[in-house]
Amino acid sequence: MKVAKGKFRCRRLISKFYEWRIRNISTQQYMILLSVIAGVIAALIAYCLKTLTHSISHGLNYLLNNEISILYFCAPIAGILVTMIFVNYILKHNISGGIPRVLYSISREGAVIKAHNMYSSVIGSAITVGFGGSAGLEGPTVVTGAAIGSNLGRLLHLNFKQRLLILGCATAAALSAMFKAPITGTVFVLEVFMLELTMASLAPLLVSSVTGVLVSYLLTGPNPLFFFRVSTHFEANDIGIYSLLGVVCAISSIYFTKSYIYTSGLFKKIKSRWLKFGLGSCGLALLIFLFPALFGEGSDCINDCINGDFQFLFYNDWYVTLKKNSWCVAFLMWIVLLLKPIATSLTFAAGGVGGIFMPALFVGANTGLLTAMVLNLMGFSVEPQNMALVGMAGTIGGVLHAPLTAVFLIAEITGGYKLFVPLLMVSVLSYIITKRFMRNSIYTFQLAERNELMTHHNDKKVLNLMKLDKLIEKNFAIVFPEDSLRVMVHAVETTTRNIFAVVDRDSNQFYGIIKLDNIRSMMFKPELYDKVFVKDLVFRPDYTVRIDESMDSVATKFTNSDKFNIAVLDENNKYLGFVSRAKIFSVYRRMSKQLSEE
Repeated sequence: MKVAKGKFRCRRLISKFYEWRIRNISTQQYMILLSVIAGVIAALIAYCLKTLTHSISHGLNYLLNNEISILYFCAPIAGILVTMIFVNYILKHNISGGIPRVLYSISREGAVIKAHNMYSSVIGSAITVGFGGSAGLEGPTVVTGAAIGSNLGRLLHLNFKQRLLILGCATAAALSAMFKAPITGTVFVLEVFMLELTMASLAPLLVSSVTGVLVSYLLTGPNPLFFFRVSTHFEANDIGIYSLLGVVCAISSIYFTKSYIYTSGLFKKIKSRWLKFGLGSCGLALLIFLFPALFGEGSDCINDCINGDFQFLFYNDWYVTLKKNSWCVAFLMWIVLLLKPIATSLTFAAGGVGGIFMPALFVGANTGLLTAMVLNLMGFSVEPQNMALVGMAGTIGGVLHAPLTAVFLIAEITGGYKLFVPLLMVSVLSYIITKRFMRNSIYTFQLAERNELMTHHNDKKVLNLMKLDKLIEKNFAIVFPEDSLRVMVHAVETTTRNIFAVVDRDSNQFYGIIKLDNIRSMMFKPELYDKVFVKDLVFRPDYTVRIDESMDSVATKFTNSDKFNIAVLDENNKYLGFVSRAKIFSVYRRMSKQLSEE
């Protein structure tokens, strides 16, 4: 009873606040205010995630006395096991998917994200990465920020467009706080979440991003994530070198995406959760045993790369003798580069939680440094630090299909603005080449296959937001194959529709339809009432729709036919109702108007 009263009071307070807001604050001012609130909350969550992860990692190092031992290689197994127990037996919700899950909620669920995502990804990723899972924290940070924005929007009864904007604001703030990069957070939301670029959306995004960074500054200081000094500036004769690096980064990006998709696909075929855990976690432990640089998110290794240092390759004493041979060092770096995407895929496949931002940065830094080493061994004079830094932008641009995010991210987290031109050149070139071979990014390939991806194309955006199960009309008369014409005539008297669905009496299997025009001439011949049966008149229509079919496909079927109504069936060919051209058009117009309103 007390809980019910508490909920009622909360609703009354929100209702009163809403009435006060309408009278005193404009919609634009209201969204700015909410963007600040979302920014503060998201930044605090990002700080908690980073602090919790580092606390677990430092505690593990303390227990192991900062030595690489057999327990060091078993730590990721323990971390993924604890994560699995938390997800499957305590939380009891699926939190895999990360950013693709957010994109799905935007395109198919009206930007509604379940409340547990405001904390579940934080706990899962902190345990996974803190214990050495080969993943990053950025994906869970984005999911958490998106969940904060979505649930804040639902609490305040915002419409879809406003809820989507606050979702984007919280996401931008979380990412900006994580990297201390306000422009990156804003650009990421615009590029990846595909929000419309208008002043009504841009201003709240910028405010939220700046708010997130300011909170991060207050909590941890203004130091950048990576420390880098530009030793040589970009000159016109460097164009060829950086063009080559753009091509190499594109190859790395394509490999990263394809290996991730392939490895994930292999594990999807395995039905047993514990078999996935065993194979994935043991495979990850083996890779870390052979190459300890694959342990954790790899920020220390990235710092080494952008400072021209490759000592991280020799954490394992087995390879110390290779230091003297530069070609062997290059080969060892190439192996680590190839194995990082696989290690990340195994982390997720085994049941771990994390993101791919940092693994992509790891691969990019190694790609740039490796390219510089090979060119220098061939007699060219190339600055390894600059190449490693720019390589990070190239791989992020290719893997995420977000070249602007890549440029501003690397420039902001390293202070490398003096290399802005090569950053832009390499990231765009890598993106263009990768896009040629990988139409969709690592985030969107699964959604695109199911036509569930939100795009900048307004028609497709509206169609993706429409749900077929909400459009089904069930006021059509149903008849059975064994029914006589007499039953059909009686059905005509009880309905205003001119189509009759013919289904099996017991299983509801769909046989076909009968049109009123098909029996009109027989209706005035009583002598036929008991001689003609439904099974003699039924025919299978040219088009039917499955309940799991995309609205884009449904709209295409209406376009390609002269039909006004099409039967909707479930996956077992059972009749559910009809969807009409008129209703689709009506709902489409209403939703299109809502999306276009400022």
